[in-house]
Amino acid sequence: MSTPMSTPMSTPMSTPMSKLQLDPATVAQARDLAARAGRPIVDLARSHTTVSVERAALRLAGLSGADPDGTPWVNRLADAVRADLPEALAGGLAVPVWDALVRGEAEDLTTLAQKAAAGSVRFRHPTGGDRARAITAARDQIERGLHAIERQRTERERLLQVHGGPPRTPWIYLIVATGDIYEDIPQAQQAAREGADVIAVIRSTGQSLLDFVPEGATREGFAGTYATAENFRLMRAALDETSAELGRYVRLTNYASGLCMPEIAVLAGQQRLDMMLNDSMYGILFRDINPVRTFVDQRFSRQVHARAGIIINTGEDNYLTTADAVDAAHTVTTSQLLNEYFAKEAGLEDWQLGLGHAFEIDPDLPDSFRLELAHALLARELFPDAPLKWMPPTRHMTGDVFRGHLLDGFFNLAGALTGQGILLVGMMTEAVVTPWLSDRDLALQNVRYVLDAAGALGEDFHPAPEGFIAERARTVLAESIDLLHRIAGDGLLDAIADGTFGLMRRPADGGRGLDGVTPRGDDYVNPAIDALERGPDGPMEAS
Repeated sequence: MSTPMSTPMSTPMSTPMSKLQLDPATVAQARDLAARAGRPIVDLARSHTTVSVERAALRLAGLSGADPDGTPWVNRLADAVRADLPEALAGGLAVPVWDALVRGEAEDLTTLAQKAAAGSVRFRHPTGGDRARAITAARDQIERGLHAIERQRTERERLLQVHGGPPRTPWIYLIVATGDIYEDIPQAQQAAREGADVIAVIRSTGQSLLDFVPEGATREGFAGTYATAENFRLMRAALDETSAELGRYVRLTNYASGLCMPEIAVLAGQQRLDMMLNDSMYGILFRDINPVRTFVDQRFSRQVHARAGIIINTGEDNYLTTADAVDAAHTVTTSQLLNEYFAKEAGLEDWQLGLGHAFEIDPDLPDSFRLELAHALLARELFPDAPLKWMPPTRHMTGDVFRGHLLDGFFNLAGALTGQGILLVGMMTEAVVTPWLSDRDLALQNVRYVLDAAGALGEDFHPAPEGFIAERARTVLAESIDLLHRIAGDGLLDAIADGTFGLMRRPADGGRGLDGVTPRGDDYVNPAIDALERGPDGPMEAS
């Protein structure tokens, strides 16, 4: 039995006709090239596994908690299996784990992990009937975990029916991140009262490089708050209270990236998060995580998001913090097309694709606002049914708060004119201090004024067919197609190694987490992957 897969949002974001007069054949060519470039990466992801994918399957089955030192039991169990069976990762951890349970080594996963950590369990590669029984037991328990995630999706849909959603688009997206979840909660609730539709709890700096997910509620973080199951639960419960108070469902987002992307995706589904930062290349480029591991983890995590009804936010805006926003505009479009291909291949629908881009052109450049409009409108028209995530200026914020507030106003206006779906609130104190509550109040006033005054102006905005904006958009698309031709020929891994995106050079045989990725063996079994590949209504596979 599966939950309804209806869309938990209405999206009046689509563009009924092209304002840029994009050639449909050219757009189709761009998508075809993105598929050609992305298909070998999907094949790679389908033929490899990682320690985080295997741990995510154990988390789906209900394993949680940590030892007295804070090491998660899921890590302890995975490490114990690999210590006994050095090639276990290639075959998947599920069979030896559930073989031990079926043999009576422990009554549940937590007890098994505790005994394994103490060295009182030995794991094996079962054969014949023992192997079949282990696979059946693993499948049943993991399927129950997926059904629990589907029930959370149904609960979100119920609450949207009860409370309703934002009264208009774009949704206003605001970040809180004190490092202390108990400080984040009142700030998030107040932000929602002031008009925020989406609360993002930005993750503690460096968590993406941890090969484990911290456990419990945390009160210390660095430029952010740790992503943990308990922090997710606490913030979701608080925003549910505020949703009932406001009569408007407030969405919650966090980060499914880094070395534990699949596990965090599972935790997000279990705790009913609504959005997750999930980009196919961010961890590679900006955290130097091994490219193969990232692509394997990314596919699994997006399959979980698809089942959970979670909207992803991609990270193309980050490219423009290291590369010039005009010269590199086509790399953003290229990445958006690749992210779309990877997302849809993993089962995500258009309404779940919060593809990223940003307002990062140097404001001292002549026609900077016209250039921003061209790039934003190009994204809107290439992905008419996606709730695009539009990011505010950061790179050229100088500390002049008055200039910054004006830039944020221009950013908000560009979002309104081009029909963006998710508008991240810009702060005038960006690059000065971590924003105070008063800074957020002013930023939200800025957004509300622009949306109230010009929110529907997009219907009147039609750039001249042969004018500056339309020509610039077509130029960027043409440059993106040229780049996709090269990537489709040379391979995406080589393009990443050459510094094509964000000027970062990341070879496929380097980066963090390389030792946690391996090709799947002929005997590989992971019931979580099998279930996600089938979809919610797919037939059961024979063991």
